[in-house]
Amino acid sequence: MRMTPSQANERELLVMSEDEDREEQGGEAGTERLDGRRPDVATDAFVTHRNLLFTVAYEMLGSAADAEDVLQETWLRWAGVDLAEVRDPRAYLVRITTRQALTRLRTLGRRKESYVGSWLPEPLLTTPDVAEDVELADSVSMAMMLVLETLTPTERAVFVLREVFDLGYDEIAEAVDKSPAAVRQTAHRARAHVAARRPRGVVSPTETRDALDAFQRAVRTGDLQQLLDILAPDVVLLGDGGGIKQAVLRPITGADKVARLVIGGLMKQGDAVSMGAAQVNGYPALVVRLDGELDTVMAVRFDEGRITGLYAVRNPEKLSGMRRETVLHR
Repeated sequence: MRMTPSQANERELLVMSEDEDREEQGGEAGTERLDGRRPDVATDAFVTHRNLLFTVAYEMLGSAADAEDVLQETWLRWAGVDLAEVRDPRAYLVRITTRQALTRLRTLGRRKESYVGSWLPEPLLTTPDVAEDVELADSVSMAMMLVLETLTPTERAVFVLREVFDLGYDEIAEAVDKSPAAVRQTAHRARAHVAARRPRGVVSPTETRDALDAFQRAVRTGDLQQLLDILAPDVVLLGDGGGIKQAVLRPITGADKVARLVIGGLMKQGDAVSMGAAQVNGYPALVVRLDGELDTVMAVRFDEGRITGLYAVRNPEKLSGMRRETVLHR
């Protein structure tokens, strides 16, 4: 039996309340609410898998705001499902989320076509446990998210569900409305595409943190040579201001160009600028503040001992994910 919009809204508020209660108490999904009542089965299942569903949507979209919208759409559809016909709530919810994310991904693609300058994924302030899951951290790193941007929507969905969440081909086939044989072919094609573009080798958070420390020292002192020493000769700088904040409109390539631009841009701000480290998308990143206000999140791609990519997100509409830690889950 389907619910009326008002009933769905009430359920949605309950889901949000359950999630907040659980965060405040540090407990797991399925525990009693603060008022002593237990949630109904549909709400309990959704809350239990909410972090997983958000992670699926975020990896497919690269946008925390759009991922949250997908979760709301997933909830509204889940609330109208006859649970007696659902054998595996987790698989069913992932299927709904994937389909909603695919629809949103195609819309997002049209938006990117008119986007001012480079489009970068929304950075997320992540919890420490994300870094401890090496495969998860690698999959949500800014470098990997940019690689995923080069896949078609279906390839991205198949790659994420198979390689990150280890879903079976039959489950993925139901989620993307393809045959298992077609999904296998898509997965093979996506793996080859990603393998040719992903960072070379697994980089530890410690290596990234050391590189960022050296980067900060070089920028703080204006030491051009020190900065050149940690930048790869073919390093690429991407900036995302979204037409709201000033940022480079095209990729800047080459260690000398990038080093001079970074040092010149930050040093001219004088004492107004401050830099600090934060755990962003599972890896250390730099957070730049101007007069104490969050201005830029700078993530890096690190290959074979040097920084090969700098990703500076300045668009204020993309920085809401830095307000509080986000829990990601596989």
